[in-house]
Amino acid sequence: MKNNGLIILRSFIATLFLVSLGCEPIEDRDYLENTTDVAGVQLVATQSTAGGNKIELNMASPGVTGYWDYNLGRAYSDKVEFVYPIPGTATFTFTGTLGAEFFTKTIDVQIDQLDSALDQDWYDLVSDNTSEGKTWVFNGGPSPDGGRWWYMSPPNDPGAWATAWWNAAGDCCPPADAAGSMKFDLDGGANFTYYSGPDATPQSGNFVLDVANQTLKINNANILGAEEPRGNPDGLYTIISLTEDEMVLYVANNGGGTGWTWIFRPE
Repeated sequence: MKNNGLIILRSFIATLFLVSLGCEPIEDRDYLENTTDVAGVQLVATQSTAGGNKIELNMASPGVTGYWDYNLGRAYSDKVEFVYPIPGTATFTFTGTLGAEFFTKTIDVQIDQLDSALDQDWYDLVSDNTSEGKTWVFNGGPSPDGGRWWYMSPPNDPGAWATAWWNAAGDCCPPADAAGSMKFDLDGGANFTYYSGPDATPQSGNFVLDVANQTLKINNANILGAEEPRGNPDGLYTIISLTEDEMVLYVANNGGGTGWTWIFRPE
């Protein structure tokens, strides 16, 4: 009996020991470590010609991952090549991880000549004289004229841009700036200038033309006819058409809960 009791006691102690081992936390000893520091991240810019606007950006440091913001868009890779439309000093940004922490680093590129042709959309928007620019006005009005140039459209459907649920400007109610204008140019930057009327004080901003995704974003200013709730507070518009003689923009869901269409022509 004594031997049996001793065996049971030893088994109980062994069980407690195993349970206690199972309850101890398992430490994760795989710590992230930086492969370099920010100063060690090598950003390289190569131009196809001296001062030219065809540029290749390369993040040349091994063990670093991230993406390029080259102002016209983002490239989720270490290397990107593009034709830049704006002369002057351009700043490009690489955002990435060193391993244990995130970082951003920039590189400046001096562009003295637009010797590589731009996508046609740029010339259609700002003219062949990119520094002089181009002025756009509504393709109608400024009084109600029965035409379609600023109207309510079905929401969330760029394909339905031509459908007018309510032909606001053509029937009765043009925007307050129906006689205004807006200018796009590339004189040292992607410049946007808004005039609410022929004698109005200009309002300056800038723009981003995304050719690949066919969007136009206006920053720090308004396009014509952006009065609430018609426009987009974020300044982002879908390009339906952009030619030398016409620009059609659409917003999918404005503050009024509908779509809206703008039709412009060169001044």
